[in-house]
Amino acid sequence: MFTGIVEELGTVTALERRDTSAVLTVEGPLVTTDARHGDSIAVNGVCLTVTGAEQGRFTVDVMNQTLELTSLATLAPGARVNLERAMPANGRFGGHVVQGHVDGTATVVAREPGEHWEVVTLTLPPHLARYVVAQGSITLDGVSLTVAHLGDDTFAVSLIPTTLELTTLGRAQVGDPVNVEVDVLAKYVERLVAHPAAQEASA
Repeated sequence: MFTGIVEELGTVTALERRDTSAVLTVEGPLVTTDARHGDSIAVNGVCLTVTGAEQGRFTVDVMNQTLELTSLATLAPGARVNLERAMPANGRFGGHVVQGHVDGTATVVAREPGEHWEVVTLTLPPHLARYVVAQGSITLDGVSLTVAHLGDDTFAVSLIPTTLELTTLGRAQVGDPVNVEVDVLAKYVERLVAHPAAQEASA
C-alpha cells in the first residue's frame, strides 16, 4: 500500500519493449537505498515489483496490460517519474489509501496559475466519473490530491508549490496523459450496495 506522498523524482534510463511486456529501468537514489528484489515501488502511481537494484537504479517488469492501461508506455529515457516506496507498517500515513492499481488515464486540458498555487483541469474518463466527488480523494501519477472542482466531463485539482516543484505534475503540459487511481473505498461501497446479498437484506 502507498499513501500518495511522492518521495523522489526519478529518471527513466531505459524502457526495453518485448512482445507482451517491457523492462523499465529507473534512476532513484533515495528509493533504492533499501530496495531489494521483490519490493514494491510506485512509478507514476503504478505499483511495480523490483527485479533488481544497484548503483542507485532499479529495474521492474511491466506487463502488457499495464502498458495499455497506464501512461508508462509513453516513457522514454530521460523522462522524470514520481517514485514512492510501499508504506512500512510503522510509517506515517500522509495522504490517503493508494493501492498503485491505476484505473485509467486522464488528459490535462488546462493550467491556471494562481498567486500561491496552480489549478490543473483534466478530462474525466466516463467509466470513472461515478467514483469522483468534489472534495474527495484522487491519485494522479501517484500523487494524493483533493478534487477541487467537478464538472460533467472534467475535474480540477489545486497544486501547491511543493507539489509543483517535487512531482511531475508541475511539468505536465496540456495534452499530456496522467495516470488516475480513484478512491478504492468508493469502489468497495459500490460493490457492497450492488451485491445481491445486500439487496436481499434490504428487501
